[in-house]
Amino acid sequence: MRIPHALKLRAAAEARRVLDEVSGVASVVVATPDGFEIASVARRDVEPARIAAMASSIAAIGAVVSQEAGLGRCTCITVATDNGFALVSPVHNGETELVVNVIADADAVLAQALYRTAACVRSLEAP
Repeated sequence: MRIPHALKLRAAAEARRVLDEVSGVASVVVATPDGFEIASVARRDVEPARIAAMASSIAAIGAVVSQEAGLGRCTCITVATDNGFALVSPVHNGETELVVNVIADADAVLAQALYRTAACVRSLEAP
C-alpha cells in the first residue's frame, strides 16, 4: 500500500500532538491496516513495528464485531489493562486507510485520550 508523503507527514505531526497534549500517553503509532508503521512517537522504549502489527489485528476484529452486532462503522476499540489502556482507531481517507494506536499509562484520563485521538483521526481523514 502506497501512502502519500503528505499524509505521512500529517500522521507524524498528529501523533506528536496526541503525545504532547494528553498527560499519561506513552506512545502513539500510526500504521497501515496490514500492520506497517508509518509514524510513531513515544515517551518510553516501545517497538512501533510490533504495536502496528497488533493494532491492525485489533482494528480488524473491531470492524467485524461492530458489523456483526449491527452497530455501524467501528470508530475506536479500547483495551483496558491493570496499568493503563490502548486505543485503536481506524482512519478512512479516501482510498487510504490507516490505524491510530494510542498507548497510555494508568494515570491518563480515558476521556481526554479518546477526545484527542478522535481529533487526530478527523485530521487524518480530511482531504
